[in-house]
Amino acid sequence: MTTTSGSANIIAMVQSSGLVVQLVLFILIFLSIFSWAITISKILQYTKARKTSKEFAKIFWESRNFTKVADACEDLSASPLAQVFSAGYKELSNILEDEKENQADASPTSKEAKLSVLASSMERSQYEESLRLERGLTFLASVSTAAPFIGLFGTVWGIMNAFHGLSQSTTTSIQAVAPGISEALIATAIGLAAAIPSAVAYNYFAVGVKNFRENMHKFSNEFISIAERYFVK
Repeated sequence: MTTTSGSANIIAMVQSSGLVVQLVLFILIFLSIFSWAITISKILQYTKARKTSKEFAKIFWESRNFTKVADACEDLSASPLAQVFSAGYKELSNILEDEKENQADASPTSKEAKLSVLASSMERSQYEESLRLERGLTFLASVSTAAPFIGLFGTVWGIMNAFHGLSQSTTTSIQAVAPGISEALIATAIGLAAAIPSAVAYNYFAVGVKNFRENMHKFSNEFISIAERYFVK
């Protein structure tokens, strides 16, 4: 009963707030809803990326057959490692085809050049995968930073109006200004409610992106090492 009464009081205070405060509340609620949508979407994306990356790593190290691994990558498109492998495998195939056509050109210098091209291709894939993983994080960071200030703006504006109304009132007791101040403080509360989950989500996903980058970098080095040892001449 108390919870229902408290919710009704909050709704009543929002409805009785001024136009500017209501606009601030609307913006904060929109930011909060959009932030939660991004957070849920990223959780699903990262969970699938981790699961498919584990599956890819198992197939890669157990198979040791690049052709079979490439075929398996078609069903593991959510895995950053699979995408990096696909880029490397495609470039390696091109290098091997060029070697067949130009068998005379197999000097150490040309080998280093080929490995450099292979590394560049895989680095480009890593960058693209990082962008895909980071998509939406800038918005979360912006909300976590800006939402408290937007809420504070609404609070300051509401308090200004409350004291302005007090100056025109015949009574100067706290009861005359308390309702306006309590209405204004809702903006700060909602601003914090939007910012805190966004900040937590951003930090969590930022660590996730860092881990994915490290795994992609390690895998690229291992792939290039295998290519140098067994394929590129």
